[in-house]
Amino acid sequence: MRSHPSLKPLDPDHPSAPPWPTMYDLPSEYPEELGLPDEFHDLQPQLLSATFRLSDVARDQIFTGTDLNVYYDLQHPLWHKRPDWFAAVGVPRFYNQTELRLSYVVWDEGVAPAVVVELLSPGTEKEDLGQTTAAEGQPPTKWQVYEQILKIPYYIIYDRYSGKLQGYQWLEGHYQSLDIQNKCIHLPQLSLSLGLWQGDYDGIYWEWLRWLDTDHQWIPTPLEQAQQQLGQTEQQLEQAETKAARLAEQLRALGIDPDQI
Repeated sequence: MRSHPSLKPLDPDHPSAPPWPTMYDLPSEYPEELGLPDEFHDLQPQLLSATFRLSDVARDQIFTGTDLNVYYDLQHPLWHKRPDWFAAVGVPRFYNQTELRLSYVVWDEGVAPAVVVELLSPGTEKEDLGQTTAAEGQPPTKWQVYEQILKIPYYIIYDRYSGKLQGYQWLEGHYQSLDIQNKCIHLPQLSLSLGLWQGDYDGIYWEWLRWLDTDHQWIPTPLEQAQQQLGQTEQQLEQAETKAARLAEQLRALGIDPDQI
């Protein structure tokens, strides 16, 4: 097992150590697993994280994870799932307020993810869609973990090869399909929608998954916000220059040299 280089391994007798495994005591990666990221699996989660903003929750109380181990069963501490992207709401952005997470340990965090997104790939498609069963004595399937153990409120599945988008909401103990209108899924508990946006992200024009706000407007990335602010500043500067030029012309018409004022 991996331990953090600056901390002692888990020690139940140590007063500051919790009596359960934390992210410092659990492996953060399994290279032999199927579905390791390609370029799309790298870029798409970045856009999801960059546009996931809640109007009533501070950004430092939201954690988004990409291809990160999620440990869910204290009785079987090595059992985990590795969502392509997920968001947990109501947890600090940094573990213990200071550390970047190595993994997400549900029993230690005390909060399960609020939404999970899986990007279909040939090696993981059947499990993502709930079409596999767990052998006796083996870890439960991804669908079982999301639906029956963690009871994650929203499970989104996107197949970029076919463009098919699917969404499920946890209701009365099971996942129920969400309506899709205009390639968008509304997630009422988050007051957000998730839709397919045709546009340029990181220099690649594609159909991307992207978050929308309560007004059904695409939520801008920090870079897009900065570009918008720059554009507004440039427009205001141009307007000020135009106004100054007109004033100078009026002064000259009155026989006043504006350069001498």
